[in-house]
Amino acid sequence: MRALITGGAGFIGSHLSEALLAAGHSVMVVDDLSTGLFENIQPLTANPQFKFAIETITNESVMDRLVSECDIIFHLAAAVGVELIVQSPVHTIETNIMGTETVLRTARRYRKKVMIASTSELYGKSEKTPYKEDDDSVFGPTSRSRWSYATSKAVDEFLALAYHQEMGLPVVIFRLFNTIGPRQRGRYGMVVPRFVRQALVNEPITVYDDGQQSRCFCNVRDVVRGIVGLSSVPEAEGQVYNIGSREEINILDLARKVKAKTGSQSQILLVPYEQAHAAGFEDMRRRMPDTGKVKALIGWEPTIRLEQTLDEIIAYYRTDGKDETISRRPAPDAVKTD
Repeated sequence: MRALITGGAGFIGSHLSEALLAAGHSVMVVDDLSTGLFENIQPLTANPQFKFAIETITNESVMDRLVSECDIIFHLAAAVGVELIVQSPVHTIETNIMGTETVLRTARRYRKKVMIASTSELYGKSEKTPYKEDDDSVFGPTSRSRWSYATSKAVDEFLALAYHQEMGLPVVIFRLFNTIGPRQRGRYGMVVPRFVRQALVNEPITVYDDGQQSRCFCNVRDVVRGIVGLSSVPEAEGQVYNIGSREEINILDLARKVKAKTGSQSQILLVPYEQAHAAGFEDMRRRMPDTGKVKALIGWEPTIRLEQTLDEIIAYYRTDGKDETISRRPAPDAVKTD
């Protein structure tokens, strides 16, 4: 199989590249390195089955050539990270919608299967958990850029399903829930790498709001296994699937766990959302997937526990991630918890 991975130099994309190469497939990565890093894929460049292009996916002439030469597209390129989304809503909307449109239009020209990465953000503020794929979305007002990412990814899904229904394009959508692991960066506010990096340098571990928000964190290797599994099953086409863990933890307890595992002297500080992001910022109190649909189709479920994943991330940051820049915000009204 010849795979094209958009956003392949990113956190998930680089792990997907490794997995496909290990399975004997050839991989072509296209990434503009706006959030991805060449260092993530540099070890793969010695493999004759691996190629890369540093280019934006909205460059139609480049995408036309790359898509014509592949068998399947894994579309991971997107603007990600709450902080980036709040700060750069134009970039978020244009990257997500225009990029996906280019991928789908080019894939239709050559009749190539498209695996589209989506997000648990689509469930918005819904309080109905665990989230099932056909549950309603509940978004905030358009005046709050916080919801631009979720809305743009909803448009991506509508467009992809329309291409499938109207034009017969083979499309599979997978919604990811808080994927974590080595190589994930804290630059745009991703919580686990931010906590780990803060703990390792004994800086305050900054927990937003009261820390009682709960999330389910899934190891990137489990996630990649689910993505690859869905790609090989024709019955998945035209459908949406949740991929994520059901092992739940609140963010304050997560900070305490990271502090203990790193042996850090850091204080844990509670920071109001208004200082971390912007006035009126909204977040979900709980986010848990129903993964029954993907399990029923391909037998997928996570196998790696949060404890092991945190150990892997901490080990990565002690070595390869030492120079990582994390998101830093002043916190004059922060509250100490320990």
